[in-house]
Amino acid sequence: MGMAINHLPQIREECEVFHMSDKQIREIMSRLHNDLLKGLAKDTHANSIVKCWITYIQDLPNGKERGKFLALDLGGTNFRVLIINLGENHFDMKSKIYAIPTHIMTGTGVALFDHIAECLANFMKENDVYKERLALGFTFSFPLRQLGLTKGLLQRWTKGFSCSGVVGEDVVQGLKDAIARRGDVQIDICAILNDTTGTLMSCAWKNHNCKIGLIVGTGSNACYVEKTENCEIFDGEPGKPELLINTEWGAFGDDGTLDFVRTEFDREVDTKSINPGKQIQEKMISGMYMGELVRLALVKYTRMGLLFGGRGSDLLFQRGSFYTKYVSEIESDKPGDFSSCMDVLEELGLSHATEADMASVRHVCECVSRRAAHLVSAGIATLLNKMNEPRVTVGIDGSVYRFHPHFHTLMCEKIAQLVRPGIQFDLMLSEDGSGRGAALVAAVACRQQLSYA
Repeated sequence: MGMAINHLPQIREECEVFHMSDKQIREIMSRLHNDLLKGLAKDTHANSIVKCWITYIQDLPNGKERGKFLALDLGGTNFRVLIINLGENHFDMKSKIYAIPTHIMTGTGVALFDHIAECLANFMKENDVYKERLALGFTFSFPLRQLGLTKGLLQRWTKGFSCSGVVGEDVVQGLKDAIARRGDVQIDICAILNDTTGTLMSCAWKNHNCKIGLIVGTGSNACYVEKTENCEIFDGEPGKPELLINTEWGAFGDDGTLDFVRTEFDREVDTKSINPGKQIQEKMISGMYMGELVRLALVKYTRMGLLFGGRGSDLLFQRGSFYTKYVSEIESDKPGDFSSCMDVLEELGLSHATEADMASVRHVCECVSRRAAHLVSAGIATLLNKMNEPRVTVGIDGSVYRFHPHFHTLMCEKIAQLVRPGIQFDLMLSEDGSGRGAALVAAVACRQQLSYA
């Protein structure tokens, strides 16, 4: 056996492609700022990449919300139903997760909404509110064009859904019709919202400075509080000074604006995805793609002979085999310790890895996750600078932010460098954002509707 050569210096050089200089980050911020302005303006909204959808939520929770509310949270292969009882500075919450069988995810919209309505009715029976009339907040985490607080048209399905007869239609009406077909429960759907909005509302109930909601999970998106006068596309109740904008910033870069920092690995991930050319920024950040970016880099460096003595494994060469949770596990090892890294490499059939290989693998993970954290930070700093408020709390949810050992710290450091002098910010982990947020939106919305009545 010859001496193992340490290829870490060459790996570091190869990984420079993941590094974004401060100059590049400032350029990204200025491009995102321009795209936000395009999304908010009447003349450019139709063709803008970053849509800046209006949510029609203009009142944040004030902590005085009281009563029982239902919430429905549909964002992926299962959905949750919750009942929330809001009292003086406390709330009790019960929830249940229901599966959505594949045949329903790919069947008709009618069948999907009938399934949801049935689960809702069963949940109400189990919680002894079957005979009560309750308000419901509906978190729907798919691209939605909102026309009002209770009207939202599905723009396109994502995440494995393809139910017929729903795209371009009002999803609230779809659910109302299903509830009416049953005829056994009384539910008022008070609001439909996106998961970023739910996160913001949930955090704002505890912390009144919370004016940005961020998701860094399977996908990535953000919403923020904008001055109504800056929203030319707003056509709702006049007279409220602020409203919530759902940026849909995952699509930032779909027109090529991020190409100057994208790598061959980003292009490969995009080409092989179910939606090539779409959600370009999201594909550089979120949990659905991070592990695959690392895997593609490891494959390239192995073929170059810089890793594993040039010997890969069947799993390493298989798409999707390097999970994003591996990135968090590998980076959780203390410096000089490689036990998690060794476990991961063994699972991938790479037990011939040397300690130098492990150091290299960790470096690749760090470069990919740091770039993701810096991109998110550039986006948040852009919003903070645009809002120009002295102190803002950012409510954050999602598996990447929640479980990656350094994501929070990386974001704190980077945002601090990028915001204008005098702007202070806090990052707050949302406890159960989309569920509680939906109930709070329902509570606030009911308060709004009562005040109009």
